[in-house]
This record gives sequence, C-alpha cells and structure tokens, in this order.
Amino acid sequence: MHFVFMGVSGSGKTTVAEHVAHGLGLPFAEADVFHPRANIDKMAAGIPLTDDDRWPWLRELAGWIAAHDALGESTVMACSALKRSYRDLLREGAPGVHFLHMHGPEEVIWERIAARADHFMPPALLRSQLETLQPLDPDEAGREFDVRSDVDTLVRESLAYVKTVLQPS
Repeated sequence: MHFVFMGVSGSGKTTVAEHVAHGLGLPFAEADVFHPRANIDKMAAGIPLTDDDRWPWLRELAGWIAAHDALGESTVMACSALKRSYRDLLREGAPGVHFLHMHGPEEVIWERIAARADHFMPPALLRSQLETLQPLDPDEAGREFDVRSDVDTLVRESLAYVKTVLQPS
C-alpha cells in the first residue's frame, strides 16, 4: 500500500507524513524534492505551475511508487496532488494508493504558509492552489483530515487510518 498525504502548500502534509513514515518505518518521499529546478524557480517567482510543468514531475513520482511496489514495500509520500488527474497518474505507479487529504480553512493555512521562512513557495500562490484543488471523489481511496487539529492529533489519526489499511481486521 502507498499513502500520499495531499493538500495545498502549508496544510501540514509533509510534517504529518514524515511522522507517519518514521513511526511505521516506511520509505518516505517529499514530492517537492523531485521538482526540476525550472519548476522551483517558477514557483519562487510567484508563477503557478501549469499541467505541462507538472506531468513529468508526477510521472517521476509514480515511478518512485512503482519502484517501491516492485520491492513489496509500502510507502509514504507528501505531494500536493491537487487534481483528480494528478492522483490518477500517481495511481498508475501501483495499485493501492490511498490519499490522506490535509484540508482546512484558508485562513488557517494562510497563517501557516505566511509563517514559513524556509520554503520556496510564496504565500501568494496559495490562492492558485486552492482554486486548483479538487477534493477526493467518493471512488478514491482515502480520507480527509482537518488541519485545525494539532500535529499530534493529525499524526495519531493518520497513523490509525494507515494501520487500518495495512492490517485490515
């Protein structure tokens, strides 16, 4: 099984995903690391990425999932996965991809992203991401988590979900 923590920048997906991966001893990938320099430069300049910018990046992420799946390893990834079509491409990497959507009010996420000093994504792009975001459809494996909860609660709830999927009763 593969678990993609999704959501807009500042939603806490990386923080929670890292805790879950570490807690379960699963391989972890931060999708931002896979971006080509051109994408990072574009975002840093406040220019939203287009689908054409994202497709090669998403294919590489699907390849990472596929490589671990071939080894019989479950994985955890933090990736915005804003659109259904992006999630569909990630699912091409392996069956059994679940999406944990870190979601909450724009004001909460805005406060978090504005407080970050060490990220290339400027707060001005949050609006673009929110406009692009397509919530999980009923037929997509996954669950939504409310980012108004503290990190410990989000980690606990996410771990419970992942464990249930990994070891169904």
